[in-house]
Amino acid sequence: MLPTGREACDYREPTLGVSAPLSAAGAAFETDADGADHTLASEQRHLVVDAQTHGVRLDKVLVQMAPEFSRNHLQGLIERGHVLVDGLPASTASRRLKAGQRVNLELVPTEESRAFVPQAMPLVVLHEDDDLLVLDKPAGLVVHPAPGNWSGTLLNGLLAHHAGAASLPRAGIVHRLDKDTSGVMMVGKTLPAVTALVRAVAARSVQRRYLALAHGVPAQNSFSVLAPIGRDPRVRVRMAVVPVAAGGREARTDVVCLATAGGISALRCSLHTGRTHQIRVHLQSQGHPLLADEVYGGRPALGMQRQALHAFLLALAHPVSGQAMQFLCPPPSDFLQAWSTLDAPQAWSGVA
Repeated sequence: MLPTGREACDYREPTLGVSAPLSAAGAAFETDADGADHTLASEQRHLVVDAQTHGVRLDKVLVQMAPEFSRNHLQGLIERGHVLVDGLPASTASRRLKAGQRVNLELVPTEESRAFVPQAMPLVVLHEDDDLLVLDKPAGLVVHPAPGNWSGTLLNGLLAHHAGAASLPRAGIVHRLDKDTSGVMMVGKTLPAVTALVRAVAARSVQRRYLALAHGVPAQNSFSVLAPIGRDPRVRVRMAVVPVAAGGREARTDVVCLATAGGISALRCSLHTGRTHQIRVHLQSQGHPLLADEVYGGRPALGMQRQALHAFLLALAHPVSGQAMQFLCPPPSDFLQAWSTLDAPQAWSGVA
């Protein structure tokens, strides 16, 4: 089946090796079998304060009423007006209750409990068959639920897109793109497909290439960055080049400079490994942070207000049939306009 979606995206069939299967890691998510988007309902619980509970703090009483929830969550319910004492909203968790008072507790589902609920959303599909889904992910879309982004993620969209996603590890997601990185990514639709894709990524038989706009001009037209990556010991929300002895994991990125102008470079990057923030960290370590990547020292330029990184090429063997497949996809308008400013070649056309 030929890919569908943006007509500008190109599908090709190069020669590519087939990888062996591997058991997929992860656990299935609990979701309604019909794949529908169900709103999680709240629950009401009631308690009349007795003599033994007289003088006890409100938050401790709530823990007795709902022991399956953390005290922090229950305190949050107080702050949001979901706890009533004698019909009036409670104001503080430390309030001492009196015998005879009636406590009403509305248990609102936690944000995390909404993480694996199907949510219909528009998906730009480049290819879809019974086993494989290839998408063009827009910038701004979070791939997997996490603190601060428990809903509205690609995973939520996949659960709504096809019923089988509910029974797959991470709804079939086998690799990720950062929230503000755009471009092509693959998803398995069956357990055998997810198994094969996991092995292919681990065996490094999946080709992934990116376009990047970075500050500075590299000393060489092409170079490789071979440096282990781990959690930044000083800023835990970032990654950094970290020695293996300190927890760094092997990482390699090949970089080709396609054009330069005004102290900005248009780069093509090829991944040999898939560490978190790999391209962003490796380029920053060489003094070339991405445009608008404030986490790693990049400044907005050429109209870019998000990190200037786009996944333009994905090549793989079909996880079930073994057919060699390649997808080339142009960047979105913000990246394309900035890229054109440097008069860089259209790598997504297969020329560069």
